[in-house]
Amino acid sequence: MSTDPSHATIDDRIDAAAESVGAAWPLHSFVTANPLAGFEDRPFHEAVGEAERILGGDGYPSVATFRRAWADGRIDPELLRAELDAHGYDTDPNASLSAMAAAASTDDPDTESAAADRVDAVVTKWLSAFLDQGQAKWPMPERERGFYDAFRAVARHDSDIPGSDAVAELPDNPVDAIRNALNGHPKDEWEEIIAFHLTALPGWTGVIKQRVADGDAWQSAYPITLRGYLAVRLALVERFDAPIAPTESSDGSGPTASDAPGVPLPGVWLTAWERSYRSALTGVIADASERLAASSDPRDGGRPDAQFVFCIDTRSEIIRRHIEAAGDYETHGYAGFFGIPMRYDGYGSDVTVDACPPIVDAAHHIDDRPATVDSPKRARYDTWSATLETVAGALDDLRSNAATAYSFVETAGAGYGVGLALRTLLPERFYDLLAATDRRTPDAHEFCAPDFDERPGDSTGLPHGLSLDERVEYAATAFELMGFEEFARVVVFAGHASRTANNPFGSALDCGACAGNPGGPSARVLATICNDDAVRAALRERGIDVPEETVFVAGEHNTTTDEVRLYDGTVPDTHTDDIRRLRADLETARAGAATERTGDMGCDVDSGVRETERRAADWAETRPEWGLAGNAGVVIGPRELTAGVDLDGRSFLHSYDWRTDPDGDALAAILTGPMVVTQWINAQYYFATVDTAVYGSGSKVTQNPVGNVGVYQGNGGDLLTGLPLQSVRSADDEPYHQPLRLSTVVHAPVDRVTAVLADHDDLAGLLDNGWLSVTVVDPEQDHHAFHYTGDLEWTPASVSAAATPASEPAAQPADD
Repeated sequence: MSTDPSHATIDDRIDAAAESVGAAWPLHSFVTANPLAGFEDRPFHEAVGEAERILGGDGYPSVATFRRAWADGRIDPELLRAELDAHGYDTDPNASLSAMAAAASTDDPDTESAAADRVDAVVTKWLSAFLDQGQAKWPMPERERGFYDAFRAVARHDSDIPGSDAVAELPDNPVDAIRNALNGHPKDEWEEIIAFHLTALPGWTGVIKQRVADGDAWQSAYPITLRGYLAVRLALVERFDAPIAPTESSDGSGPTASDAPGVPLPGVWLTAWERSYRSALTGVIADASERLAASSDPRDGGRPDAQFVFCIDTRSEIIRRHIEAAGDYETHGYAGFFGIPMRYDGYGSDVTVDACPPIVDAAHHIDDRPATVDSPKRARYDTWSATLETVAGALDDLRSNAATAYSFVETAGAGYGVGLALRTLLPERFYDLLAATDRRTPDAHEFCAPDFDERPGDSTGLPHGLSLDERVEYAATAFELMGFEEFARVVVFAGHASRTANNPFGSALDCGACAGNPGGPSARVLATICNDDAVRAALRERGIDVPEETVFVAGEHNTTTDEVRLYDGTVPDTHTDDIRRLRADLETARAGAATERTGDMGCDVDSGVRETERRAADWAETRPEWGLAGNAGVVIGPRELTAGVDLDGRSFLHSYDWRTDPDGDALAAILTGPMVVTQWINAQYYFATVDTAVYGSGSKVTQNPVGNVGVYQGNGGDLLTGLPLQSVRSADDEPYHQPLRLSTVVHAPVDRVTAVLADHDDLAGLLDNGWLSVTVVDPEQDHHAFHYTGDLEWTPASVSAAATPASEPAAQPADD
């Protein structure tokens, strides 16, 4: 970067303007994140109003959504009237619904000039060519020079650009090009102009932001920066004679939610809806807390046959209930990367993945290492993988080669036709074929183990392996955070992943705590650590006594089919019967969970397992599963608080026992880590529901994947980085996901939570600004509930003891 002060000033203004756009991850590693993350430093109602002005997206549920929730009894009448009265609105719910409907009908759509549309179309074409990650057969030339220089070198061949020959004459430094474009405007307007152009295509800007921050292999090979992108865009603005500065019509100015004093009416309804849900959830926890205190031993002295540790994912809540009902089993919740921030390199994989949340930097590089040099299973795996790679490469060459394309169709057409018919007409049979192939082909975990040997770092400087002290620390942290005090003969760490066909958003169904990757590798790493004799000896010195007979087993929960696979290749013969019984009970649990989930999708519950298998294999299925749709709450406390309660797959469950955490360190780690990640997930689902066109990605039916980084609607335009309509809606006009901000219920002394917030200003700011809420059930204050109201203050919380979150408080329906 140049040392010219004006260059630094432009860079600073670019960074400030880019805060209005949230980072976006590529499709192959889709990470759910708050699309308004750059606005979290201001109150929620102000943030959504400002985002509406800049990005054009609605920030609140529609009147129809509120009306439906009111009619369905999801909003408590007393709580709604109290909220309306507190904010100075007419306390008649029907009158306020009519007022919201009248206000919504006066909104005017934004318009853009034809010249600006042409700029967007051309810059989009160049971005999609440059940012392609292996999908294009003929890559854009000169990419290794970076986006700005590659554009200058190649754009003269683009007939869509007026005066394209002059592009090569742009300054060598993109900052100089930006300054030249802005020189005709006062410097105090530069940031507004830059923000106008960065938010014109927020999807592409978000991908560039993330790519620069991540610095992955693609960025190293083909660098792009916001400076380079902005310089190219401004050059096109000049050539198309498009507006360089925002105007009354182009910036979306006009009445928005932020123009009204105080919280707007939709915000009041939203708060009442959230209070209604939270009241029911808090009532469950408060009642259970009181019962637990009266019982000296909630398990009556019995030791469970096995313990499971699942991700805190809302889908785990369903399978955990059914596992506990299938036998004498105990389940726990823990963030799905199992506390190990690693960059994982799978056996035979061409790429590494950061298997940890985006808010955590990978600290270790761990790869899979074959346990023995001569392994029959490894040989079979290598042979099968090589065969598939050869066949796939040959077919790809034949399809894309002009000289062989027609003969390929004639020769292979019949065989392809059979395959297409099978996948289209009998997808469940195709699933059987895939399952049979999987059973005959060894998995890498059957002959590999995580390699913890410490070696020099990788190309990015990340150290390889784990020291003994680090392994002990990760194991101890897991048990301390979850409040483990005893160990069963078998302890299963179950990551999760999904299995779908023809689904650009497949990684959105994998583990969010693993950055949109499967959680099985993380589970294997922690299980391997905990089976290590040296680690167990060190744990005993820290007061964590793992019995010699306890065996740790990794597994992976397929959230599409609810199958739980156990990686038990190293389990000793002494535990064969335990594993056999476990597998049988897991099948029972699978059947129950699949029946419940297919019922939520409106399917025949008599064939739950078969229906989930069909959805996993059907390449025409737009909704293979609901994912985390419906998420609304987080419970941080021991499982006994929610055991036996149907939370309808709407709550993240993180195990925590305040009695084993006297210093509050474990609670601080949970509140600043997993709770923040769940707030990202919740915000993504919320905004994709309230405005699928702006904050989501519209219908899957009309999407086109672009460069393995995102999707378009149709054949061009902005990159759509949010969830598709089918992930959040039952029908175009009927939300399945209830758009509520996250409600967290913590079982701990309220002073302990206050201390955590006092030490973490960013976390307190999220709460003070209303991006999520926290309610505490205090076991030291007669199990009373206290709700956080801001500035480290609490007030007694409303509690509904008569309902659970799956059957919310009854309300008087509106007179429609």
